[in-house]
Amino acid sequence: MARRRALFIAGAGTEIGKTYVTAALTRRLRDEGRSVLTLKPLASGVPPIDNPAFAESDTAILLAAQGLPVTIETVEACSPWRFAAPLAPDQAAAREGRRLQLDELVAWCERRLSSYSHSHPEVVDGSAGALEEPTVLIEGVGGLMSPITGDATGLDWLRQLSLPALLVSGSYLGAISHALTAIETLRVHGVPIVGIVVSESEGAPTPPEVVADAIARHAHAPVAIVRRGSAFPDTLLSAIG
Repeated sequence: MARRRALFIAGAGTEIGKTYVTAALTRRLRDEGRSVLTLKPLASGVPPIDNPAFAESDTAILLAAQGLPVTIETVEACSPWRFAAPLAPDQAAAREGRRLQLDELVAWCERRLSSYSHSHPEVVDGSAGALEEPTVLIEGVGGLMSPITGDATGLDWLRQLSLPALLVSGSYLGAISHALTAIETLRVHGVPIVGIVVSESEGAPTPPEVVADAIARHAHAPVAIVRRGSAFPDTLLSAIG
């Protein structure tokens, strides 16, 4: 029997380095010889694919981390719901006269989880028949409680998928409170937390170590730091499994 490995990367806030952390984790898993599929189903502030600025988009960054080229097919497979305005998805969609339904988003994610797992079985320890499913990473959008439809938030999306969460925090002023609030919210709603990543924020008044230590005292979950330009930490890689 294959074991499903899937993880939802959630943010304690917006623009805190979620995509950087997700890309770092993707590269690290690939370096370990693991099969990994990384998705960002919802993406705001995305220019057209033929715009040179697309190379800096979250979708392009995640495709590069997987060693995939930017094509119409790969972009659609990673981020089917892309919006031009850098707003919460519900607002960005409304500006384009579009509407997103939570059940459609969840159904798409479930299909991707199922199809990739069945098409990419891995042999564990060289034992015939001992299969371990590849890892699927789903990056959320904005902060945990950011609205994604007219009546649903990122938390609703995560709960519907029934996946464990890797929470990403920044190290900016206020990050400790934001992270602890997100952690408590996840726990109240029964979402398992595999770990917390403190992504270094530019211009933060304190080092990320100070923020990580404060979060760790209250989080009761593994906490690690990802600096800009650094690899995904070993401590959290082992926690993810």
